[in-house]
Amino acid sequence: TAFIGDLSAAATASGEVVTQRDARITPLASGTVAHVYVAVGDQVEAGDVLLELETADLQRALASAQQSLLIQENNLAKLLEPAAAADIAAAEASVANAQATLASLQAGPTPEEIAGVEADVRAANADIAAANARLNNLTSAPDPDALYAAQLELELAQTAATQAAEQHSTILVTEPNDFLSEDDLAEIEVSLRTQAVQANAQLAAAQEALDQLQNGDANSIASAQASVAAAVAQRDLAQLQLDQLLAGASAAQIAAAESNVAQAQANLDALQRGPTDAQIVAAEVAIEQARVSVQRAEINLERATLTAPFAGTVTAVHVNEGEIASGIVIELVDTHNLEVILSVDEVDLADLSVGQPAAITLETWPDDELDGRITAIAPAATSDNSALVTYDVYLSLGETDLPVLVGMTANADITTRRSEDVLLLPNAAINVDRSAGTYSVHKVTRNGDQPISISETTITIGLRDGQYTQITSGLQAGDEVMVGDVLPVFTFGPGNGDPGNGGPFGGGQ
Repeated sequence: TAFIGDLSAAATASGEVVTQRDARITPLASGTVAHVYVAVGDQVEAGDVLLELETADLQRALASAQQSLLIQENNLAKLLEPAAAADIAAAEASVANAQATLASLQAGPTPEEIAGVEADVRAANADIAAANARLNNLTSAPDPDALYAAQLELELAQTAATQAAEQHSTILVTEPNDFLSEDDLAEIEVSLRTQAVQANAQLAAAQEALDQLQNGDANSIASAQASVAAAVAQRDLAQLQLDQLLAGASAAQIAAAESNVAQAQANLDALQRGPTDAQIVAAEVAIEQARVSVQRAEINLERATLTAPFAGTVTAVHVNEGEIASGIVIELVDTHNLEVILSVDEVDLADLSVGQPAAITLETWPDDELDGRITAIAPAATSDNSALVTYDVYLSLGETDLPVLVGMTANADITTRRSEDVLLLPNAAINVDRSAGTYSVHKVTRNGDQPISISETTITIGLRDGQYTQITSGLQAGDEVMVGDVLPVFTFGPGNGDPGNGGPFGGGQ
């Protein structure tokens, strides 16, 4: 019997469980790892600390930046402070001094100034004359009487030294006798040796005295010559000062003095006026630059601590404490938001669309069915070395108490089409003429007590699965048909069985 029921077609495909989010965490700042707080398999929450780098240098950099900010803020505060009375008075004094110097240069030297420098020149010439006199005294010929006396003194000293040496030599060869014992001879030898040393010293002194009379004292002469040179230099300097004073101030000197007056006046005006807008802006810019440096140092310090971007499971740790952190250091997957990726042949893709429901089973737990739904279909094919063209189809994975892991193999039955409240017949009751492309059934007609009549009736069909086919025309609900050539007639209807939802991939028509 044809009956009203629901029918669906399903597509089957396989794939694997993947996470919707994963993270390969790389430190934004390089450095030495101080602490690693997680291991593979650890569950973490968003914001949990995973790893810390050494922060001593970063903390010093932050402190330095903060100090620079304080300095710039203090500079602005000082700039905005009104000038102190003492500072203004000092600036006014500087202006007065600069003006006085300029006026003096423009007026030229006074008679008193000229007289004073001329006196310096005369005094320097007098010093030269005195120094030359001392030098002449040292280098002039010696007095004849003094020279004769020195020569006589030298001769006497030579005679005394010769006699002392002879006496000492004699005692050295004298043998002990009845008059002189060995001890007596030793005592005499010491006395004569001392006399000989003294005589030689007197001879050297007499020779030096004669040399000084004949040649003069070298040290005294050198000192006198230096005095003459110093006196000449002092005279030349005094003469130069006199020449400059008489010549008056040069244009360059007057220009420099005028510049000093202008600078002193500008300094006074700046103190009285206060800071300009440009100075205030420059100070504010310096503060902002220092503040940016502080923020950058704070960010660098924060980057030394790696935290979990989301709740999940640690799948890899690639660094140990004490090592330099570079590249990927920790890997994390979000096990709270899993999905299934199916690999679907391009010929089957036309039956799939986003939103279609799916029944998912895992190879690990084949008897447990999980709910799912197509969330996305990849816009580009997956390439491999084979000629097969496939597309990734993404399924959501419903909530479950099963400990599902990333990478598990998943099988999915996707409901591609569904028809509700339609006329259905068992597939076995339908005859197919494939050459003509038509479908028919053997319809059974009952007329009371009359014999049953059987007639071939052409039908059109719609959706079908492995058990039932949708009848779109040719029959009505309640019509009876033969299943093959067998009688009595099998009757199907509500309450006598519902159409199945299974079937091979691509079974729907």
